[in-house]
Amino acid sequence: MKVCVGLSGGVDSSVAALLLKRQGYDVFAMFMQNWHDTEGTLHGDCEWEEDKFVAELVARKIGIPFYFVDLSKEYRQRVVDYMFDEYSKGRTPNPDVLCNREIKFDAFLKKARALGADMVATGHYCRKEEVTDPDGVKRWKLLEGIDPGKDQSYFLCQLNQEQLSRALFPIGGMLKSEVRSLAAEADLPSADKKDSQGICFVGKVDLPVFLQQKLKSVEGDVVEVFDAWYRESERYASDCALLGKARAEGWNTLSDGELLQLSTPFDYSGISFETETYRSGKHHIKKTRYKANPYGIIAGRHEGAQFYTNGQRKGLSIGGHARPLFVIATDIARNRIYVGEGEDHKGLFRSVLRIEPGEVHWIRPALEMKAGESRRCRARIRYRQPLQDALLLMREGGLFLCFDEPQRSITPGQFAAFHALPDPSDPYDAPELLGSGVISL
Repeated sequence: MKVCVGLSGGVDSSVAALLLKRQGYDVFAMFMQNWHDTEGTLHGDCEWEEDKFVAELVARKIGIPFYFVDLSKEYRQRVVDYMFDEYSKGRTPNPDVLCNREIKFDAFLKKARALGADMVATGHYCRKEEVTDPDGVKRWKLLEGIDPGKDQSYFLCQLNQEQLSRALFPIGGMLKSEVRSLAAEADLPSADKKDSQGICFVGKVDLPVFLQQKLKSVEGDVVEVFDAWYRESERYASDCALLGKARAEGWNTLSDGELLQLSTPFDYSGISFETETYRSGKHHIKKTRYKANPYGIIAGRHEGAQFYTNGQRKGLSIGGHARPLFVIATDIARNRIYVGEGEDHKGLFRSVLRIEPGEVHWIRPALEMKAGESRRCRARIRYRQPLQDALLLMREGGLFLCFDEPQRSITPGQFAAFHALPDPSDPYDAPELLGSGVISL
């Protein structure tokens, strides 16, 4: 069998190639360049020329052919343009998930197949397993990686069966420490190379500068929301009552409308500020100021609401607080961002998210839920977040993910991924990834 390894220059893909070569596969490596621009990137992070050089050295060391392919056009059209569009709408996309679905296991796969490859291998920490579905057709399960600290199944949560059938994950059953050790033993040039960070194939970026390539910088207000808003908000009181009902009687007792309410972010646009004039100093100079508002204060200015995301702490440049400020909401139409003080601020937490019907992706057809069905699962809303206990509720209005514990910074545009429950009798069980979807507004 001929296998093309997506060799990035990192230690994980290097060891994947080494293992396949040792297992007797006909292996060749292909390095893909997906990005040319340097605007917004932080110098020294994930520079493709250095990565390509290391990848070539690794291929030579292992003794496999090395090819280069430029997929920058496809990457810009299918990943970066999508990023810009999502940020312009006030949503925060995950380019790494898109990169795997649209580039590594699509555009890259097609290039590899054109060179004679039967399969494509990557250095992802995940596994796949063949299973016969109830319809008698053999399909593939996508499983978590063995290393709990490196499981990367989240990044592959949008793959389909055709893509999985052509994919190999040689290091999915290994710990990161074992991968490093094997690379050192084999004296691979990438053995001590640090893991890449930032946006897939772009590197670590100054996000506002990067986004300003297409999105205009427009100054607006930063509004700090006080606890008094929640104490007097009918919506917040209603949410608390619905959550109490769900905890006491079960999530299934809530209507579609009630679930939709719980999954909808708070609307702070009603917090308005009136001005008043006053005289200051011995010359009684007339000045203007905002009247005191019990629900909030204009705490600062920003350069564009689209450059901020829920839960963000850095980049606000607002002092005078005992505890840090966090972004709790963005309003693109009014060009406002709303912030709250402290990690326990009420605006940071929600218990329900919704995925629109057309955005729900099931890894296997047998896993698909029909309207009215429910399923216990474990889920995450971002990479590296520990899996959270939750209930999936499929309704006519979409798929609702209801968490046992409130989740911090549920962010529209990000992917929610849901896994099967682990087998309590098997301490080594790595549950199947059921599916995923884009978190709706």
